[in-house]
Amino acid sequence: MQKWHQTLHKNTGLSPYVWVVFFILPFYFIFSSSSTWHIVAGFAMIVAFFVCYVLSFVSKGWPVYVWTSVLIAISITMTVVFGYVYFALFLAFFIGNLKSKAGFFTLYTIHLVTTLATINYGIVTKNSWLLSQFPFVLISLIAVILLPVNTYNRNKRDQLQGQLEDANKRISDLVKMEERHRIARDLHDTLGQKLSLIGLKSDLAGKLVRKNPEQALQELSEVRQTARTALKEVREMVTSMRGMRFEDEIFRVGQILKAAQIEFTLEGNAKLVQTSLLNENVLGMCLKEAVTNVVRHSGATACTVSIELTRAELVIRVKDNGVGPPVPEGYARGNGLRGMKERLEFVNGCLDIQSDNGTVLTMKVPNVIKQPLEEANS
Repeated sequence: MQKWHQTLHKNTGLSPYVWVVFFILPFYFIFSSSSTWHIVAGFAMIVAFFVCYVLSFVSKGWPVYVWTSVLIAISITMTVVFGYVYFALFLAFFIGNLKSKAGFFTLYTIHLVTTLATINYGIVTKNSWLLSQFPFVLISLIAVILLPVNTYNRNKRDQLQGQLEDANKRISDLVKMEERHRIARDLHDTLGQKLSLIGLKSDLAGKLVRKNPEQALQELSEVRQTARTALKEVREMVTSMRGMRFEDEIFRVGQILKAAQIEFTLEGNAKLVQTSLLNENVLGMCLKEAVTNVVRHSGATACTVSIELTRAELVIRVKDNGVGPPVPEGYARGNGLRGMKERLEFVNGCLDIQSDNGTVLTMKVPNVIKQPLEEANS
């Protein structure tokens, strides 16, 4: 058995039930009638409309169109007999939530034509209730024209957005799977072959250690060199996996600052062509943390990132016009800035913070690229 919240329509939620509050209004029109028969008939139609309205939302397939047809018939009767045209608004809202394109346009056309016809009939027959509220009748007619189209388009847009998110998720999963396969291939090509070579040469050196010591030493030397080469290739592979280009990070932090309505200024060239990828990774992570601090804590309206490259070092400054921390030493003890300091120290860099009319955070790293041969022999 379904619980009450399971009967809620996925796209509308509580909306149809909130609209039920407006069912109070037709009772005024009904009880203003002098005929007891009219009162009884009107009360029965209100109850029937309420039941069919709820059933139309919780039903699926062809019963939806059956209940909608009953709703249209009740709406026509209420307009002709009591001058109450506002049931047409309930129908307009419901028709806009139909998923079938053919069903939507069919019921939309029928509902619009019948509403126009009944309003015109009320005007021709000079229905006093209808004429007394004519401005509201016109507003209702406009809503009958626009509300279903607006609701239908909104639901379609939400549906397309959901499909796009699902597609992006599938693409992301495929990219991850392909990345795993690539990593497996790279590990096989780098470690697999070289470890096999190390194993073979180690076995050979063990056999030659008594028969031919010089040849055994040569084999051990090649084992050592192969191990160093494998280590270098693994480092390069890991670095490429974690690669974060500083130029890309500059673009991302610019978007973050723009979203936070903080003016962003870049001084210098963000493309670090003579900097190692490891240093770019460290600087990119530190820059992201620095800009996050600006957005969250500074209250700044402007932020400037300056890049200064010399033969000896690379200097990145992040300056904002915010309130700044009261004590730079205390500010530096935060987890984010402590992590920045540790990352920079890992590449022999340093971090400096100055607080005067804002905050200036300076990151320095040596402008040195370790050559492949030197790295292999280290």
